[in-house]
Amino acid sequence: MSPSGTQDDDRTGSSLEQLPVPEDEWTKAALARGMPLAVARRLPHLPESPGVYLWKDEQGGVLYVGKAKRLRSRVRSYWAQEHEASPKTRGLLRKVRDLDTIVVPSEAHSLILEATLIKEYRPRFNIALRDDKSYPYIKVTVQEPFPRVIVTRRVQDDGARYFGPYTDVGSMRRALNVVKRLFTVRSCHYALPREAPERPCLDYFIKRCKAPCVGYQDSAEYRAMIDEVVWFLEGRTSDVVRHVRERMLEASERLDFERAGELRDALRHLEKMEEPTVVLEVEGGDRDVVGYARDGEDACVVIMRIRGGKLLARDHRLLEQAEGEEDGAVLGASLAQWYRTADARAADLLVPFDFDDRETLEASLDGTRIRIPQRGPRRALVDLADKNAQHLLEEFKLAALEAEERAADPVYELQRELGLARLPRSLVCFDISHAQGTDVVASAVWFENARAKRSEYRKFKIQGFEGNDDFRSMHEVVTRFFRRRIDEAKPLPDLVVIDGGKGQLGAAREALDALGVQPTGLISLAKKDEEIFLPGRSDSVRLPRRSPALRMLQQARDEAHRFAVTFQRQKRAARTLTSELLRIPGIGPTRRRALLHVFGSVQGVKDAAVEDIARVPGFGLASARKVLQALGVPLPVEGPSNLTADGSAVPEPAPPAGDPDDAPPDFSPPPPRA
Repeated sequence: MSPSGTQDDDRTGSSLEQLPVPEDEWTKAALARGMPLAVARRLPHLPESPGVYLWKDEQGGVLYVGKAKRLRSRVRSYWAQEHEASPKTRGLLRKVRDLDTIVVPSEAHSLILEATLIKEYRPRFNIALRDDKSYPYIKVTVQEPFPRVIVTRRVQDDGARYFGPYTDVGSMRRALNVVKRLFTVRSCHYALPREAPERPCLDYFIKRCKAPCVGYQDSAEYRAMIDEVVWFLEGRTSDVVRHVRERMLEASERLDFERAGELRDALRHLEKMEEPTVVLEVEGGDRDVVGYARDGEDACVVIMRIRGGKLLARDHRLLEQAEGEEDGAVLGASLAQWYRTADARAADLLVPFDFDDRETLEASLDGTRIRIPQRGPRRALVDLADKNAQHLLEEFKLAALEAEERAADPVYELQRELGLARLPRSLVCFDISHAQGTDVVASAVWFENARAKRSEYRKFKIQGFEGNDDFRSMHEVVTRFFRRRIDEAKPLPDLVVIDGGKGQLGAAREALDALGVQPTGLISLAKKDEEIFLPGRSDSVRLPRRSPALRMLQQARDEAHRFAVTFQRQKRAARTLTSELLRIPGIGPTRRRALLHVFGSVQGVKDAAVEDIARVPGFGLASARKVLQALGVPLPVEGPSNLTADGSAVPEPAPPAGDPDDAPPDFSPPPPRA
């Protein structure tokens, strides 16, 4: 029987070949898009009921496992559109050659079966948990008359209780040490009571075991102890303390002071061990809290176990192959594959946001309610779990040498609030500046992990047109910035921020489309109401005024504005500086530059003495006086300083060669015509 419940492959294949291919317009269009004939033949015969479908390649390997409320509609949807927004789906459809389906009674059954098949086949196009077979479990063999507590890396359906997997091996070892210290669990491998040694081992004499193997401890007493071990591993430490205290009092009433002393010592140790596990006190009750962090195709999901109002443990999973998937799909897939099969689930599961399969997953969790807190202590717990997920994902990235430093918390918040597929570790912000339509310039400032990176700042003079047009200016500067980075093979930013509204955003989008650049995120930030606009969305996004993510965007916007305004003022000052000198007849560019080089500004020239100007290369006393007169500076009456020793005037130096603009104006009449 194949996974779809059909006959063997040969008979299925031959029956498929005998099915006619529908000739309706939709099927013709789907075949033109590349739908395989095997799928076209099977599609009309699929039921409109819940089930699971398996896409297969040429060799029959499973490429993707998916669930559906209505199988025929879901399979048909793959070929009803071009999937331009999902490179992952396009890549899948290029490899699909066949289809298998499994019909199930309900949607909850389809969710469970999908998770089971993903674990079995590990398809390359499904969101995949990193292989958890390398993580250890604590196994309590409750199916045996005298259970043991052992460590294993294989989970089997043998009736035993499994706790884990422990991603932190240190926490598992600490739990085992507590079990060995408090409980006299046997460490031998005899199949009691069928197999038994002739005499007790060393553990009996050092009081680590009460030798049930030779009948020194009966099955009922041993089973009661194992129940307490299970409670302890589930995190119900207070229940264990209460039972140990009751047994200690019973032993003292029976005058069994040796046993009461042993239980007293165990109780003291339990109470000491309980304190270090208290990381956070919250409102009472048992709950599991989910944290989530995402960076591109990698994601991390954390579950914190809270029992009796105390945070006792944290577990996590790293997910891969999430590129092109929504955050809700990633979170739902993780919980379906991992949390659904976990032991000792709490009555409440707190998640950071809603996802499509929440109700279906809740129906399969046997009494666990899924809640999405918005405020208060429960939301604070979810935020704490999110931070744990962020730090664990950062550690994974750092270990993989994919990041030079940790991303700040506002970066993760910005990704979550805007629904960005990739963590915006790097962002560039553009701004346009001008002075009443003149001296139009632009700036681009770069932020890395919420911190300014000045070595990547760039400033631009708008060159493509005259006048002031913010939209055309934004189009030009975005084009020049990205073309330069592409030509120089430099990394592109994860997020592009435009200072402005929808018009500036549209101009930037057109520029990027023309270059063939598809950034992970493109937004604009309008200053009036701090609205965030995204391409393709008519409504804006407004973050809380105290949001760290909004403050980070404002910091980038303000820095881009400062950098642009500073450059614009410099450009305007340089233009103003030379405008007065341009009005002086006979003073060309070379001598103007010489004056500005010596005196620094027009005011410096005005404050200079005639003799100081005359010392500038290319100037003499007469031209120096001419400069000051043109600038409106009153001059003293010309005296002997303008004469040589023999009484003749000081000759004017010849203007530098190659500077025709420095020649004095020629007012002589033109020569007569021939």
